Amino acid sequence: MTPSSSLSPGSLLNQLRQTTPLVHNITNHVAMTPTANTLLAIGASPLMAHAQQEIQEISAISAALSINIGTLSPSWIEAMQLAAMCAHRDGKPWVLDPVGIGASSLRQYACRALLEYRPSVIRANASEVLALAGEMNQGRGVDSGDDGEDALERASRAAVALARAQNCVVAMTGRVDVVTDGQQQITVQGGHALMGRVTAMGCALSSVVAASLAGHDDTLHATAAALACYAEAGETAGQSAQGPGSFVPRFMDALYTLDADSTPLASRLELTDVT
Repeated sequence: MTPSSSLSPGSLLNQLRQTTPLVHNITNHVAMTPTANTLLAIGASPLMAHAQQEIQEISAISAALSINIGTLSPSWIEAMQLAAMCAHRDGKPWVLDPVGIGASSLRQYACRALLEYRPSVIRANASEVLALAGEMNQGRGVDSGDDGEDALERASRAAVALARAQNCVVAMTGRVDVVTDGQQQITVQGGHALMGRVTAMGCALSSVVAASLAGHDDTLHATAAALACYAEAGETAGQSAQGPGSFVPRFMDALYTLDADSTPLASRLELTDVT
């Protein structure tokens, strides 16, 4: 069943381009430039800031927050907690990207601390969702791992449980994206295999989700709409790319020229009730 929400991918994309939301990003060193370029390409405005001394001022002027734990340090963890606290206090949407949470106890500690401030969305791959849900203790890092049918089903169940436990939306991305609030689930088809061969694609997506949440109360459908736009751009870029090196500029161009009225955008979404 196609989602009936008025917040379709096309309408969300139009609103995002019209409002140009400022997104505060505390993200890893590898992802900063790709994330900023991706936000600019889709129509948002990026701001990278992790100094504790300016977090409260930055939070006050931002429309949304994206936190990515990819490269941690004690001072960065404190800055992340402060930013999450400000967003939670001020009622602004924020996204947690628990990069490689299964790889170390420091990452697990950071995520536990950040979850106290109730993220609007957790955007993660299947292995990260399983680790956050307590179903997998270790992982080799940021790779999504096994994405076969059985693994996808197990991870989808974990995503539903995590969404219910944290009272938020979980966006589990991979070969097939699954977005759930614990009551409903939207699957998003599309994208391209080369997206998994380029660093920071998932990191940048978390920030795109944050941008899409700005000004919207329908977190589930806003998140799914953002993923549909990303999938459409990835599929378009992959049609002419020869490899990862040529994929990146084509992906940026595809995001920038994405047609809000494109029929495939809405058709990528499938809504079901969670049993």
